[in-house]
Amino acid sequence: MKSTVENLSPTRIRLAVEVPFDELKPSLDAAYKKIGSQVRVPGFRPGKVPARIIDQRVGRAAVLEEAVNAALPSVYSEAAREHEIKPLGQPEIDVTNLEDGQSLSFTAEVDVRPEITLPELEGLAVTVDDVTVTDEDVDEQVDALRDRFATLKNVERPVQAGDYVALDLVAVVDGEEVEGGSAKGLSYEVGAGDLIDGIDDAITGKAAGESATFPSTLQQGDKAGEQAEITATVNSVKEKELPALDDEFAQLASEFDTMAELREDLRTRLGRTKSLEQGAQARDKVLETLLDAVEFPLPESAVKAEVDFREHEVVHSLGHDDELFERYLTMQGKSRAEFEAELRDGAEKSVRAQFVLDAIADKTDVQIGDGELTEYLVRQAARYQLPPQEFANQVVQGGNLPALIADVRRNKALAGVLESAAVTDASGNAIDLSALSPAALADIVGAGDLDGGVDDDFDNELDNELDSDVHDTE
Repeated sequence: MKSTVENLSPTRIRLAVEVPFDELKPSLDAAYKKIGSQVRVPGFRPGKVPARIIDQRVGRAAVLEEAVNAALPSVYSEAAREHEIKPLGQPEIDVTNLEDGQSLSFTAEVDVRPEITLPELEGLAVTVDDVTVTDEDVDEQVDALRDRFATLKNVERPVQAGDYVALDLVAVVDGEEVEGGSAKGLSYEVGAGDLIDGIDDAITGKAAGESATFPSTLQQGDKAGEQAEITATVNSVKEKELPALDDEFAQLASEFDTMAELREDLRTRLGRTKSLEQGAQARDKVLETLLDAVEFPLPESAVKAEVDFREHEVVHSLGHDDELFERYLTMQGKSRAEFEAELRDGAEKSVRAQFVLDAIADKTDVQIGDGELTEYLVRQAARYQLPPQEFANQVVQGGNLPALIADVRRNKALAGVLESAAVTDASGNAIDLSALSPAALADIVGAGDLDGGVDDDFDNELDNELDSDVHDTE
């Protein structure tokens, strides 16, 4: 086999390959065997039809086509390895010459990884915000906790903002009640703004037993987008009653005996949470510093694949409903062109980060062990709220294991750079990220979007450990 490489651009090459016909013999034999098992020729058992009979019945050209199609992937891969090419995606193959008994020639155009000259990786300097927990921060958490343990009590007065009401709703379009547009005993917090446009103004000032009719645009169902007359009947009015901030409340809401102990615990937890946020900020700034230090062209196929993936995620989440997608754009205040431009910008940042981290992983010879892969699978399964084994099965069945391994490798490469970085806070104090637990550091690195944006998908310890029920009492 002979092969040459032509650089079409910094990120695209053309392989020209010539294969002597003798090297196609195994593929030809396999092609005759496959076709022979499919044809029925009187006097011959399936799979035992001689090659000359197959040539007569099916045609030599069909056999050659089968043999070439079977041989091309392995021949292409061998040529790519010979020239140390790192292809991205599937090649565009063009058979340029096929002479029976002589040779096969073809070209393969494919995008390749760009050449990246990395900066010095040791001691990258970044500055992050100070970690400060103020009394106001603690007060905010206490108020949130107090709100969770509030009770609801009936009141004999008109509806006010912040009240909880029980409603009956009826929607009418062109004088006819909308199917599925009615509801009884619906609970709603006045002012939440998440039910029907205009309802807050309509029911404010109404007492239990009174009704209000107002126009609104339907958001769901067969009449979505149409103007309807909505009648809301207030069945009951309740207001939230907050518990007193005393030691009894501390005992109710936590494991502590006094408010002083509870406040100190909240302060400690806030400090840990802000330290994690500080670590996430360091991660983002280190990655941003790396991306600012290198310049290289992006393969269009890689960007397009990322754009397609991101668009699919959005469209899939909306049930592939075009009308729902248009309403989504309206809610976002974007045109389709703005949405597509934003999507591409994020995709380019993501692809650029992936290439840089892959280059770092190659330079530092990052290896991934089975334990690291398992640990990452467990963490990702928790994020998707799936059992680890079920998540792993979905990854394997979907053919996504190589992509997941690549993510783990990139995260490990970024963690290595982050650990060696010189991180200081705004006050000039050195920040020791190694003081964080290994699991916390892994979460910080693994939570990034690889697009330069801050990922705030950290679990709030307060939400996890404190009861969030709102108790409803008559």
